[in-house]
Amino acid sequence: MASECVTLKNKERKERIPEHAGFSFSFNFRDFLPRGSGIVTRRPLVLQLVNATTEYGEFLHCKGKKFTDFEEIRVEIETETDRVTGSNKGISSVPINLRVYSPNVLSLTLVDLPGMTKVPVGDQPPDIEFQIREMLMQFVTKENCLVLAVSPANSDLANSDALKIAKEVDPQGQRTIGVITKLDLMDEGTDARDVLENKLLPLRRGYIGVVNRSQKDIDGKKDIQAALAAERKFFLSHPAYRHMADRMGTPYLQKTLNQQLTNHIRDTLPGLRNKLQCQLLSIEKEVEEYKNFRPDDPARKTKALLQMVQQFAVDFEKRIEGSGDQIDTYELSGGARINRIFHERFPFELVKMEFDEKELRREISYAIKNIHGIRTGLFTPDMAFETIVKKQVKKIKEPCLKCVDMVISELINTVRQCTKKLVQYPHLREEMERIVTTYIREREGRTKEQVMLLIDIELAYMNTNHEDFIGFANAQQRSSQMSKKKTAGNQVRRIPQ
Repeated sequence: MASECVTLKNKERKERIPEHAGFSFSFNFRDFLPRGSGIVTRRPLVLQLVNATTEYGEFLHCKGKKFTDFEEIRVEIETETDRVTGSNKGISSVPINLRVYSPNVLSLTLVDLPGMTKVPVGDQPPDIEFQIREMLMQFVTKENCLVLAVSPANSDLANSDALKIAKEVDPQGQRTIGVITKLDLMDEGTDARDVLENKLLPLRRGYIGVVNRSQKDIDGKKDIQAALAAERKFFLSHPAYRHMADRMGTPYLQKTLNQQLTNHIRDTLPGLRNKLQCQLLSIEKEVEEYKNFRPDDPARKTKALLQMVQQFAVDFEKRIEGSGDQIDTYELSGGARINRIFHERFPFELVKMEFDEKELRREISYAIKNIHGIRTGLFTPDMAFETIVKKQVKKIKEPCLKCVDMVISELINTVRQCTKKLVQYPHLREEMERIVTTYIREREGRTKEQVMLLIDIELAYMNTNHEDFIGFANAQQRSSQMSKKKTAGNQVRRIPQ
């Protein structure tokens, strides 16, 4: 049984419920979610609760069939889960959609996700932990979601995976509601008062404590009303919680969630309305462009295709050249990023090359001596400098090729940005990206050949008449002469008697 999980709500009034279905009665006063040891929820369950006069359930995959027996609903959830994932603990991100009508619920939509697990069992893949985490992140990373983080009171809250993930996606704690379970299972003499009073690991929306039915209660057929009464009695009689009993328990949790969901929807609605209006204006503008378009006219199709290709070419050119009326004021893009590669990244790569002047002088000295061999040279040979210079020039090959790779990467990224307007035509977008990217990759090979050719040209002829060579050669010759004089002055000559 999962001990904790990450929960959420979104603009569609969604939230997450615990793995062990302990909260199922909190919202629908029925016990129908699968329960057991190990990982029980193996597919996302989208549970829509609708306040209605009659009580029944409907599955999206069983359209038209009403389930009045909630035990049948439990069996159907398990059967549908096994149909996709198998019966040996496999998981899937394909959701099960269930709508429950009842006069005893508030209208909410809950999304039950697999609880965090560390060790794979059965048919689960080795990376089960990362797969489940990725599944959770698909929901909780949305800014318009509320995060319901559920943690047990009988374990260290600082090690809660639920709160850890909630902190990652909501560092300010503005979307997170904490729920503490298993308060009745804490060691004698301990309590969670500091947590529930929001003093330890505080959350902006605070914590709510609940006491769920145990497996023994369920096996003993303890009904939900009796469980709620027992929960109420626990909070009223416990010395650490009696002063806040009116803000604890599953009924209060249900009320709070409904209220905070309503407030959250009201807060996010203006932004959502503006976004929809912008999308509507964009679509209306696009529709206007195709007002006279006839789908059955091949000529019109060809014209429309050419217009989209031409628009892509214009957008690409504007992004590279930097012109256009839609300029990004938040980050560099297109040609600006390529410019940065040429003037910042490429020089940085060149500077990173190791260059030791003392070592270079020593190499030149060795080269001169090796060229002279057993002879004593009168002049500094050009070949010594050419050998050293060629060796240094060859070092710039790698930074140059890396520069080409970075530019190619930016060009391909620019192509993807320009094809975003073709999102309504996924096949055309894919084909256009493929053709242009293939062409860029072909040019990449030719470009690298030209870069290497340029370096080979530089290596083919060294202009030793350049002032840098002359100045360095003269300094090297003077240094060599001074070294010889110093050596001669230290020699002792024997004069014959």
